[in-house]
This record gives sequence, C-alpha cells and structure tokens, in this order.
Amino acid sequence: MIKPIIYSTKHCPWCVKLKDFFKKNNIEFEERMADADPRYAMELEEKSGQSGVPVTDVNGKIIIGYNEPAIKKALGLL
Repeated sequence: MIKPIIYSTKHCPWCVKLKDFFKKNNIEFEERMADADPRYAMELEEKSGQSGVPVTDVNGKIIIGYNEPAIKKALGLL
C-alpha cells in the first residue's frame, strides 16, 4: 500500500483527526511537521500552494484539509 505523507503542526486539531483516521484504519503514514522543520514548510507550500495544514500527499495526489472521501479515493479504499 502507498504510504501517505501528512503535513501537520503541533496545534492543529484537524491534523489530529486526520492522524486518528489513518491509525483507526491501520494505514501507515509519514508525518512531516511544518512548524518544526522549515524544509517541510517549504515543501508543503510547493506541493499545495498554501501554508495551511493538514495537507496529505498520496503518491503525488495532494489533498488539502481533512477530506476523508478524497483520501479514501486516493488510497483506493472506495
């Protein structure tokens, strides 16, 4: 299965909800904290065109915000 990348920050409640969704569904993910590493913040902006989180990268498909249907579709779960 594809291992999604989640761009998040320490104080983002939607990021917590997104990570909980992945954990609940036994989906491994990589978390990149945009507020802890400036490289991840730049990467986030380059990929999504914004600085807001959460942003999920599923094999190059960029999903902005907590959008469960879009994430499921990108992962082939629908």
